[in-house]
This record gives sequence, structure tokens and C-alpha cells, in this order.
Amino acid sequence: MKPAVLRCCCLLAVLLVVFSAPATLFAQTAAPTASSSSPSVDSSKALNDKLAQLDQRVTAAQSSADNSWMMVSAALVLMMTGPGLALFYGGLVRRKNMLAIMMQSFMLMAVISVLWALVGYSLAFGGNGPVIGGFEHAMLRGVGAEPNPDYAGTIPQSTFMIYQLMFAIITPALITGATAERMKFSGTVLFLTLWYFVVYTPLAHMVWGKGGLLNAALGGKFPCLDFAGGTVVHISSGVSALVCALYIGKRTGFPKQPMPPHSLTLSFVGACLLWVGWFGFNAGSALASSSLATSAFIATHFATAAAAISWSLAEWVKNGRPSALGAISGAVAGLVAITPAAGFVGPMSALVIGFIAGIACYLMVTKVKAAFGYDDALDAFGVHGAGGTIGAILTGVFAQQAINPIFGAGKPTGGLDGHWGQIGNQLVGVAIAWALAIVGSIVLLKVTDLITGIRVSEEHEIEGLDITQHGEEAYNLEL
Repeated sequence: MKPAVLRCCCLLAVLLVVFSAPATLFAQTAAPTASSSSPSVDSSKALNDKLAQLDQRVTAAQSSADNSWMMVSAALVLMMTGPGLALFYGGLVRRKNMLAIMMQSFMLMAVISVLWALVGYSLAFGGNGPVIGGFEHAMLRGVGAEPNPDYAGTIPQSTFMIYQLMFAIITPALITGATAERMKFSGTVLFLTLWYFVVYTPLAHMVWGKGGLLNAALGGKFPCLDFAGGTVVHISSGVSALVCALYIGKRTGFPKQPMPPHSLTLSFVGACLLWVGWFGFNAGSALASSSLATSAFIATHFATAAAAISWSLAEWVKNGRPSALGAISGAVAGLVAITPAAGFVGPMSALVIGFIAGIACYLMVTKVKAAFGYDDALDAFGVHGAGGTIGAILTGVFAQQAINPIFGAGKPTGGLDGHWGQIGNQLVGVAIAWALAIVGSIVLLKVTDLITGIRVSEEHEIEGLDITQHGEEAYNLEL
């Protein structure tokens, strides 16, 4: 073969190799790509499944943590009534009336629990009316393991139900402090049963229920901030206590005859139990084991400490020495005042609220009560009515969206945020609570008086309610 022809054949062979190689390589690489598409889809699906399972486990863990905290909080709030309030009130009365006042708290634990299960929970948290709920949860129908997203989306509705029950128990029990040592047991049970339906349940729905007139989170016309019960619990019970004290009249011998507490030791223990239990009351109202619960816990503690100090200082200035009774009374006043604000204010604001409440409630108990001459035996109005009112108003001043953006992210909450109009909403809530408590209590006292009578006879009062109402004595002192 000639060299020229050979060169042409070699060049042609090279060109064929060069131009055919990409097609061969493409065919070799394309086939594996097509054959590997199925494993890639399966891998993506497996990853999505694992992420879904992880999300379920995280949700379950959050629900478990929140549920555990709420069950503990419910137990703490129940402890506030018995033994907390029972011992606190029991030590403040005279020895002959100790069992009677404790029995009132204990019996309400039983009576209100049954009523709550039958229809109370449904009236407070069912429906979406502005004043009262409905009957869809009567007999606890539909209240089970599934959360109610309107109120607490991470815990069973049954947990939410039992937690709210503890508030319903202690609220009427607070009223017994004003009527101590002179009200019939039968009259107490009947009146407070009726009061629970007429006063407490509508207020609970208006403030906390969906669509309630005063609900700040769920569409209320007048959004009143009440984190844990300033209006629902303390104003309602405190104002009703004053009405009861005025209606029933003074104790025999009051105020000329000394009527000192028979055991401040028991009252001291009761007050300490109230302080501890109140963390379930306020921090539990976050309805989750969250940073908001921590904030409410801290605010509660600091306000209580400040109020105990301010009441003691006021006594020190006036009497030259502070008293144990004053210190524990101041602590309770601080607990009451911070209740509506606990989930909306920071630690420094809590200190201010507590300090103001301690002095204000001290003046109510020592000056105002003496000036008007009413016999609020254990100062239920002076501490709960006055303290709850002060706390509700100050909530409008000190509430901040940085603590709780209840009106939406970036929207001001209270006066410190520039939303001074919130004080007006607070005043509307206070006015409604006062009006309902006054009118409802007057009507129900008259009804109760017609059915069972309200006050024991003078002979029974002198002998003591332990013997005359229950046939027992708190202390069997044998020589």
C-alpha cells in the first residue's frame, strides 16, 4: 500500500474512534442512571418516613412533658384548698370553730368536684357564647385523651378539665373567711353551690372561655388580661365575701371582745403551703411546660416576697414591730395581686406589684375595715377583693408583649408597651366581676336564707360551731 493511502486510512480510523467514543460513553453512563432512579426514590421516601417518625416522637415528648407539668400543677392547686387554705383559716379562728371552718373547705372539694363533672366544666368551657358556655360537655361527654386546641393543644382535654376544676374548688372556699364563726354549715353549702353556678361559672367563661366577653385570646369584645384568676377567682370571691359579711352581720361581741387567732402556727403552715401551691396556680396557667411557665413562676415568687416585706414594714412603722400574722397576710396579698399579671410581666414589675399590694391590703385590713365597721372575720375582702382589684388594674400597666404577645407578635400588650388603653379593658373586667359578685351574692343569700337560714343562733355561736354544727371538737384536751 502506498504511503499516502496508508496515511489516509490511519486518519480515517482515528476520526472514527474520536467521534464514536462520546456516544459509547454516553450509552454506558446513561444506562446506570436510568437503572439507579428507583433506588433514589426509595431513599427519599425512607428519609421522609424517618423525619415523620422523628416529628411524632418530638410531639409525643412535648405532650408528655406538658401533661406531667399540668398534672403536678393540678395537685398543687388542690393542695391550696386542703390543707393550705383549711389550715390558714383554721388557725385564724377561735379554737371552738376550727373544725367547722376546715370542714367547709373540705366539703367544697367534694361538692364542686361532682358539680364540675356533671355540668360545670361544660358551662365554663363549652360553647362560644359571650357570657356562658353550653351543654356539649355535660357529664364530661367528649372530654378524653384528645386535646382541645382552643385551650391547650398539647395536653389531653381531660387534663385541662381536671386542672380547671381545682380553680373552681378554691374560689368559693375563699368566701368562708368572711362568714367564719357564725354561718350555718347547711347555709354555707347551699349558698356556695348556688354561687358557683351564678357567679363563678359565667365569669370563668367570660374571661377564659372561647368567645367570652372578656377573653383576650379567643375573641372577647373587651380583652381583659387575667392570666390565672384575678377577676375570676379573687375579685369574685373577695367582693362576695364582703357582701356576705354585711348581710350576715357581726359576730357576737365584735369588735369589743378580743377574738385573736387560736393557732398562728397552723396559719403559718397553711400560708407556706399556699405559697408553694400557688406556683401550680400561676405557672400552671401557661398550660405547658414552657418558658412562659418559668416566667410566671418567677413573677409569682418575687411579688409574694415583696408583699410580705411591704406589709411587715408598714406594721413596723405603725406598731414598732412586725408580726408573724402580718408577714403571712402580706405574702397572701402578693400572691393574689400577681395572679392576673403572672404571665404578662417581668421580675421587676412583679416586685413593684407585690410591694404595692402589701401596703394597700394592709391599709384595707387595718384602716378601711375599722372605718366602716364591717366584720370580715378573716379579711377575705381586704386581701382577695382588694388585692385582686389592684392586681387586675396593674396588669394593664405592666403587661409586656416581650413576656406574652397575646395580641400577636409585635403588638403592644400593656401600658409599658405604649398600649395604655389596656387599662380601660382591665377596668371593664373589674367592673363586671364586681357587679356580678354583688348582685349575685345578694340574691343568693336571700334565697338561701329562705330555704335553710344563714346564721346560727346566738347560743350556738357562743358554744362554738364545732360542737353545734358537727358534734366534735378540734382538740380533746384531757388532764
